[in-house]
Amino acid sequence: MDYKQKVITALANALDGQLSAEEIALKLEKPKTSDLGDMAFPTFALAKLLHRAPQQIAQDLAEKIDSSDFERVVVAGPYLNFFFDKGQYSAATLENVLNAGASYGQNNDGNGGKVPIDMSSPNIAKPMSMGHLRSTVIGNSIAEILTKNGYAPIKDNHLGDWGTQFGKLITAYKLWGNEADVKADPINKLVEYYVRFHKEDVDKPELDDEAREWFRKLENGDPEAHRLWKWFREASLEEFNDVYKKLGVTFDTYNGEAFYNDKLEEVVQILKDKHLLVESQGAQVVDLSKYNLNPALILKSDGASLYITRDIATALYRDREYAPAKNLYVVGSEQTYYFQQLKAVLLEMGLKSAPNLQHVPFGLITVDGKKLSTRSGRIILLAKVLEESVELAEKEINEKNPDLANKSAVAQQVGVGAIVFGDLKNERTNNIDFVLADQLKFEGETGPYVQYAHARAESILRKAKATTITADANQVTDPEAWDTIKALADFPTMVKMACDELEPSVIAKYAIRLSKTFNKYYAHSKILADDAGLPARLALVKSVSIVVKESLRLLGVKAPDEM
Repeated sequence: MDYKQKVITALANALDGQLSAEEIALKLEKPKTSDLGDMAFPTFALAKLLHRAPQQIAQDLAEKIDSSDFERVVVAGPYLNFFFDKGQYSAATLENVLNAGASYGQNNDGNGGKVPIDMSSPNIAKPMSMGHLRSTVIGNSIAEILTKNGYAPIKDNHLGDWGTQFGKLITAYKLWGNEADVKADPINKLVEYYVRFHKEDVDKPELDDEAREWFRKLENGDPEAHRLWKWFREASLEEFNDVYKKLGVTFDTYNGEAFYNDKLEEVVQILKDKHLLVESQGAQVVDLSKYNLNPALILKSDGASLYITRDIATALYRDREYAPAKNLYVVGSEQTYYFQQLKAVLLEMGLKSAPNLQHVPFGLITVDGKKLSTRSGRIILLAKVLEESVELAEKEINEKNPDLANKSAVAQQVGVGAIVFGDLKNERTNNIDFVLADQLKFEGETGPYVQYAHARAESILRKAKATTITADANQVTDPEAWDTIKALADFPTMVKMACDELEPSVIAKYAIRLSKTFNKYYAHSKILADDAGLPARLALVKSVSIVVKESLRLLGVKAPDEM
């Protein structure tokens, strides 16, 4: 039962075609509190059109509107406030949720279109730090949201497994490395060498020349360079996968930069054939002045490729392999200009999917206001943070519910979920200053708070196990339940909005709002009172459990039944 459409139709009829349905829909507002109404129509914009005061317009419209579809229609100054029929609205909403179950909110807007998502993409031979968290969890959530909207996402962990940093790493290993040390503690040792390289090359610029030479050897297939590269890659992937397993994140492909190394010649040839490559100071560039962008450097003066060369090859491969409806790059905001250049080059090349390329930027994650950097040695390991979060969650559970049967499993879900939710509740372009203790709080706008709302709903249902919950006669007219009912009805709209904006925080903020309204309802209502309204109240609780769990799933967070 679409009450918004009822409001639009009622207003369109009363206005006798002076505003279109689309124009009316854009003007509709939601009052701050339910006692002011469930939907409001401001009449300010009609004053010039109708040559009357807004208050008078509201009064005139109220007299023309057939209010039989609503509980009541009230004039409040220049506003026309619509109050929905609580019985009808709650019955329709709960029936929709219970009948659909976890599929509630699902739509087919994407029509099966394939969407490669370039995400996570850690650099080989470096540990996954807190800096890698955002791309990983934002990309994973966007994939879930796209699926919910009928798309077919392809999660591509585009590993940073090529480039001049490998020349630096091989140089450092050759100068200071030890095979036994690396085998004993691969990532930490490799990082130690990498950090040392950047400290020493300040006074020894010849190290950079040596590093460039080693990368040239790697690109040309030198056996020793390739052996070291393969070893570093395999050791890194093993450690990365441990972190991904803890996060519950999987990928459809790990085609890193190296995968495209043998595809670069074709890229250069296409650019030449289209007369896009021009020489500049010995290097090869694409002129992007028509886009008001600097030239895109494709090949260095020594013939070496760059990130953009490999990214062009990647886009070409994805275009042919997937014919993408969208081509998403979940990469930090600092790369915005770079992706403008990449898209411009692809448009110049005439790549069919180039208009669908979209950079999905996100802000920095800082600790104590300082940016994390492997190069400077300022690293906070993601695996360590997840471990500490789980330990804190277990401690909290021991204090609140020491008899919980599966404490370790729940602590894992709560600890990891707190980190993921703590990131995704923020609009992705905002910077985040990370404080672990704040993420683990069971009160406030946190993952554990939302998880606890689900566990509370499940607890109520267990206590009422003898009562059959059906989608029949679910009229909940209790005023305390009204905000929860309306929040449940909003979920399909939130699913679409999160997809349109590629913004997981839409779902996270919604989950917080639904949890708050439910907890308020729980605090003020005797849900398990044995009366005629019990089945309907339990239908509400069951619906909350379904929608909170599904909201968390879309964020990549588990929903424990007990906490």
